Amino acid sequence: MVEVAIVGIGMHRFGRTDGVSGRAQAVHAAREAMRDAGVRFSDLQFGFGGSHSAGDADTLVSELGLTGLPFINVANGCATGGSALIAAEAAIRSGQHDIGLVLGFDKHPRGAFNTDPAEHGIGAWYGETGLMVTTQFFGMKIQRYLHEHDIDPGVLARIAEKSFRNGARNPMAWRRTELSAAEIAAAPMISHPLTQYMYCSPGEGAVALVLCRADRAREYRDRPVFLRGAALRSRRYGSFEVFSPWLAAERAESPSVEAARAVFEQAGVAPSDVDVAQVQDTESGAELMHLAETGLCAHGDQAELIDSGATEIGGRLPVNTDGGCIANGEPIGASGLRQVHENVLQLRGDAGEHQVPGSPRVGFTHVYGAPGISACTVLSR
Repeated sequence: MVEVAIVGIGMHRFGRTDGVSGRAQAVHAAREAMRDAGVRFSDLQFGFGGSHSAGDADTLVSELGLTGLPFINVANGCATGGSALIAAEAAIRSGQHDIGLVLGFDKHPRGAFNTDPAEHGIGAWYGETGLMVTTQFFGMKIQRYLHEHDIDPGVLARIAEKSFRNGARNPMAWRRTELSAAEIAAAPMISHPLTQYMYCSPGEGAVALVLCRADRAREYRDRPVFLRGAALRSRRYGSFEVFSPWLAAERAESPSVEAARAVFEQAGVAPSDVDVAQVQDTESGAELMHLAETGLCAHGDQAELIDSGATEIGGRLPVNTDGGCIANGEPIGASGLRQVHENVLQLRGDAGEHQVPGSPRVGFTHVYGAPGISACTVLSR
């Protein structure tokens, strides 16, 4: 099988950009990625991209170029970006194409996501009880997790504190003001034990990547980053995930466990080999759980890991070095690709003020979303 490299990255700053459409943000990110790779749109052989609420990615050819290339829309909730990346990887690994574009973007209105239970095969009662409001679901889920693993809830504020600290060092982040753990813990309670500043918010932004055959990567840049693996998994019977209308008596592992296990096997590396990691942090409880679900640590060991400074930018296992979803917000179509963008910067040594020291060589990303899907990647230089 042909190996795959990432030779171009581009991003439109996350947050709120009044007067700029989601489509315009996507075009900006795509042009930045092509500029980074030193290619024109006419050089690309395919495109995969998606958005939850800002339009169809394939229509961006009107601005990028009417070259006739196949551009396929991808829609898979929070895994939209990861799914587009997996599709592009397969197109190159199979030998079908040599170089192409991956794109994710969104522009969500202010306020919580508004989702119809019927779209997920659930009765209206699920919304009427409040469980379609994901803040409530995540509050319930982390309560149970903290109890089962005897973890002090105080760690949740410390996780968010790190996110805001990292975001303050990232010029592309939405929230760039540091907040102390005490301020975060004292913020209005949204869904116990999670306060206002422990959650991310829907937002805007776009990310684009240019991928190519690894054996041609140095035609485009002298420091390519290689996509060693990409995997996506959906939930099994017995896992309790976003928009699950019941909790089975039998417990099953989450899709995050299976996606991470699959990608590490594909890449031929172990979680202990990871030098920098980006994991889904819809709220700080999600980062806590996903550290263990992806194999980066054992269940129950997270507080010690975090309090030791291991997950800081200068620590043994830097996590969410760009501030994660908490500092960047979550434009659904772009969020998973933001993680990949960040790891490419880190592996190139181009992350500036939030650069991980020591020349990291292996990066890991993990995204999770409704209705229980997870996509993971392993990158290396």
